[in-house]
Amino acid sequence: MEPVLLTALGVGGATVIGALIGFIFKNLSHKFSDIVLSFAAGVMLCASVVGLILPSIDYGGKYGLLITVAGVFVGAICLNLIDRLVPHLHKIAGRDLEEHKKSNLNKVLLFVLAIAIHNLPEGIAAGVGFGTGNNAEALVIAGGIALQNIPEGMVIIGPMLSAGVSKRKTLLIASLTGVVEVVGTLIGYFAVSISTAILPFALAFAGGTMLYVISDEMIPETHAHGHQRGATYALLVGFCVMLITDVLLG
Repeated sequence: MEPVLLTALGVGGATVIGALIGFIFKNLSHKFSDIVLSFAAGVMLCASVVGLILPSIDYGGKYGLLITVAGVFVGAICLNLIDRLVPHLHKIAGRDLEEHKKSNLNKVLLFVLAIAIHNLPEGIAAGVGFGTGNNAEALVIAGGIALQNIPEGMVIIGPMLSAGVSKRKTLLIASLTGVVEVVGTLIGYFAVSISTAILPFALAFAGGTMLYVISDEMIPETHAHGHQRGATYALLVGFCVMLITDVLLG
């Protein structure tokens, strides 16, 4: 239980770290955040396949493939439905965050709420990874998610400050989006701990949510500012780092 709790705090705390970086380096270039986000996308891509989807097939037994495919699509559809209700990072970034800095406070807070809502299934994915019993691999999966949270934490600071929110409240709100991820991690862990029967589906569901986030949000965001080549290589490096780590950890 202790590694899970520490992981939950680490995943949620990454958002706070990103927020602090956003305070310190207000004019940090898109190139830096795109490279970090692309690296995280590569780690998450490998982790979703090697750490979640393939184990889902193994644990599913006779109907493992069917359960896994269903779980992947259910996970992706759930995030798609959430996206329809509250647009997430890339949809706002596509219209340029500068526009949102000048918009009213309600729109900025809606943006922050969108990130908080999306953090719940991402946290669940981190928690479910511990269901396989391979804590080392679960920690790497959580690490990829935490890496993604750093630029997310960075990007929500500017709009809130420009909308007139005080620095103290801005940091508090950013921290609360991380708390949502902590809750999600614990939910994912306890869900598979209570009933191992749901483990194959839960692993696939988590993998599907991660694949959706990578394809629908992370890659479009990292390719929106003219750094496509660097972002692509950063993704490949992240993928290979995760792959090497998984092999070395056995």
